[in-house]
Amino acid sequence: MAAPAPGRAVRIPAEAGIELDADLRVPAAASGLVVFAHGSGSSRFSPRNRAVASTLDAAGFGTLLVDLLSAPEAAADRLTGEHRFHIAVLARRVIAAIEWARGQPTAPGALALFGASTGSAAALVAAAERPDAVRAVISRGGRPDLAGPALMQVRAPTLLIVGGHDAAVVELNRRAAGDMRAEVRVEIVPGAGHLFEEPGALDTVSRLAVAWCRQYLNPAGTGVSGSR
Repeated sequence: MAAPAPGRAVRIPAEAGIELDADLRVPAAASGLVVFAHGSGSSRFSPRNRAVASTLDAAGFGTLLVDLLSAPEAAADRLTGEHRFHIAVLARRVIAAIEWARGQPTAPGALALFGASTGSAAALVAAAERPDAVRAVISRGGRPDLAGPALMQVRAPTLLIVGGHDAAVVELNRRAAGDMRAEVRVEIVPGAGHLFEEPGALDTVSRLAVAWCRQYLNPAGTGVSGSR
């Protein structure tokens, strides 16, 4: 695996003058870019998503970890939880990140989305809205069911990773997979809970994510087919 590429903080314009803080890391000759959609009160500093991003970076994929809420929204959400289930808003923010990334001259063209918790639903809605841009979707402990009717519109191959001990979420993911028309796989990590805190659980998530990206992102970041 390659040595980690240097990262940089960026700001992504969203609707109504809102800017989203994000961390971008793009290895030389990257094979694609993975945009991370956090959810349920998390942020780009999530240690679990950063661990997965580090493994993807080392495997030659760029990563963009985005805060889907502005600083004032995040502060309010920590107190009330009022924003974390606004899937339509979160999905618009993911789309803003997609469009921003596609406009960067140094970013690889092939793009995947990685969502966690409610961020998974936002990622799936964004994938349905931008089928020309999104080549793959990965969910960790996600709530794809919250994507609603958009599930049937997703065209990107989708990997749903769930902890074996997270029984309620396992069932929600299986039902969501049954509603999808795209290629979809539900991967159960034995012995893992919702946060994948058990020894080796997050390593398994990282390996699965790398394998999915290697399978579905273009080699050498040769670009996304289709028109915008």
